Amino acid sequence: MIDLRRQYETVRGDVDAAIRGLLESQQWILGRPVEDLERALAALAGVPHGVGCASGSDALYLALRAVGVGPGDEVVTSPFSFFATAGAVWRLGAKPVFADIDARTFNLDPGRAAAAITPRTRAILPVHLYGRVADVDAIGAAAARAGDIAVVEDAAQAIGAETVSRRKAGGLGVAAAFSFFPTKNLGGYGDGGLVTTGDAEVAARLRRLRVHGERERYRHVEVGVNARLDAVQAAVLLAKLPRLAGWNERRRALAARYGRLLAGTPLVLPEVADGHIFHQYTVRVPGGARDRLREHLAAAGVATAVYYPVPLHLQECFRYLGWRPGDLPEAERAAAECLSLPIFPEMRDDEQEAVAEAIGRFRA
Repeated sequence: MIDLRRQYETVRGDVDAAIRGLLESQQWILGRPVEDLERALAALAGVPHGVGCASGSDALYLALRAVGVGPGDEVVTSPFSFFATAGAVWRLGAKPVFADIDARTFNLDPGRAAAAITPRTRAILPVHLYGRVADVDAIGAAAARAGDIAVVEDAAQAIGAETVSRRKAGGLGVAAAFSFFPTKNLGGYGDGGLVTTGDAEVAARLRRLRVHGERERYRHVEVGVNARLDAVQAAVLLAKLPRLAGWNERRRALAARYGRLLAGTPLVLPEVADGHIFHQYTVRVPGGARDRLREHLAAAGVATAVYYPVPLHLQECFRYLGWRPGDLPEAERAAAECLSLPIFPEMRDDEQEAVAEAIGRFRA
């Protein structure tokens, strides 16, 4: 699905130099690299504040907590996402309320999200799935009509993504959570995350929460967590950041090329929408043939992945919420049909052609 060794060869000099600098300084926790990364990624999102943290999961937890989500609250979110989306809600003692997705974009459907709002709703958590920005404008309008409801973006797969009007992921809600898991479009060499926000009070609380609620050394105004971004990850990410725009553009070019190579196949292809950065290139395989196609491609030496085979509302740990098969049909259909094909900036054209040729040989 992705060959990180190829990417390392393109950044080896810059990354090695950045790590050597830390070896000399022996300053490993927070510090200058983290501060520089925070400023750079806040600017990328078009907001004044960035707060680094230990992982994308922590970024979601901290962002929701910083905007006031707590026990007894409800958070409306997508059932078709990585588990951390709903897991962060649960960790806060809040209730994840799932609304179905848009069949075309795989993102949270604004109308269904609006219908899921209750008097206990404290936040809406749209996911920019696969690198395509969700319709945050419509979701934000629904939140505003309902009252004091925060919109927090799950932008873990969307660094550098934009709306059609060129607004940046990470600057569309009250706060946004990013992940730097190694396979992300901007990936570190371990776990890491960051929250962006335009709200100075939210930013100040985020900075406290990531260091045990500490406002000044050994003075704790609330109970936080240990969720600091370490300097090694920040240094690596800073070394890679100048290449992000080019990497995202290459992903878009590969996605457009897949569209040409796979035209005429039974697959339902994703749109190459403006601002979509294609963290994944995910097709639909109709007719119950997804798993057979996956086996066929594996036999041909082509890696694939299913993101995600079980929607969140049907996960065993959320059985207590009372959801049943059939309740959210679009998410369930996506889970049964979706297949992600290899896409990464260093992928060669001949490799992509081999994927398309293998798909062309498949007979359901």
